[in-house]
Amino acid sequence: MPLVEELGERRVIEAILRRLDIMPGSPVPLGDDASAVDLGGGRLAVIKADMLVGKTDVPPGMTVRQAARKAVVMNVSDLVAKGARPVAVLASLGIPGRLTEGDVEEIATGLNEGAREYGAYVLGGDTNEASDLVISCAALGTCEEGRFMRRSGARPGDILAVTGSFGGAAAGLRILLENLPAPRGTRRPLVDAVLTPRARLREGLALSQTGAVTASIDSSDGLAWSLHELARASGVGFLVDTLPVAREAEVFAEAHGLDAAELALYGGEEYELVITVRPGGWEGVEDAMRRLGTPVTRVGRATGEPTVLLKKGDSVEPIEPRGWEHFKSSRRGN
Repeated sequence: MPLVEELGERRVIEAILRRLDIMPGSPVPLGDDASAVDLGGGRLAVIKADMLVGKTDVPPGMTVRQAARKAVVMNVSDLVAKGARPVAVLASLGIPGRLTEGDVEEIATGLNEGAREYGAYVLGGDTNEASDLVISCAALGTCEEGRFMRRSGARPGDILAVTGSFGGAAAGLRILLENLPAPRGTRRPLVDAVLTPRARLREGLALSQTGAVTASIDSSDGLAWSLHELARASGVGFLVDTLPVAREAEVFAEAHGLDAAELALYGGEEYELVITVRPGGWEGVEDAMRRLGTPVTRVGRATGEPTVLLKKGDSVEPIEPRGWEHFKSSRRGN
């Protein structure tokens, strides 16, 4: 049988899901960004678990406090991409013996900061000894049943849109991992994109209330992979004609002879929202984001063909289904 490092994270997850019984009446299919339980009265409890591991998820320059905060943000981002408001977090910690009491206090501070930043509380968890730092969080949120934004609702003709811009975290990782110099005025925002990422809480809640969003995912595994995940879940394709690249990432790419589009599509570690919108609902989405002061960009449309394509001038090229993937990516030293 193939080894896990040959399978990669996605096939590992598929192998697990094939062996799980489906809860009768589950409001969300297995494999979405978060799971849900019907509370009755038109309310859902939305649940997400995600894990941060020192070797693969903590780059040079990231403190344990920042790592703990990020472990919470990772979970919150998936909740808000579904339209859920975070309420509580549980944190299970694998703590190497080489850490100090001060390190543990910093981890606790980071967990608390991450939760309180989004209106939630850390209620407890578990601790154990481990050979590497492990911060595994489970987050609970709630939302109205009719406002839950799945991956699987996009239809041909829907507008494809994103919040914010892309490529900053990928450039920041190059700075931290490869010690690449940053042009004047770009280092701080690029590195901060990695060390102190932010989930789009207000945006996710506002988008869910418009009733215009047909599918939603967060972009933490990379914009390209997120597009393929939405396409697969919804049974559509996408034609992308615009890439909102962060200005600092463009400057960084030009300075080092890199492809800014490559950084934006395949970098990952960003927590923007990737959504599809009913054509008649676009004005409401724009208005909701304008009130929050958040950029939202119409980047393309959903198609009836099972392909994800990027239009460049008069040519069209495929967007590859790649991004960060545990086991495979970690073998490359990323």
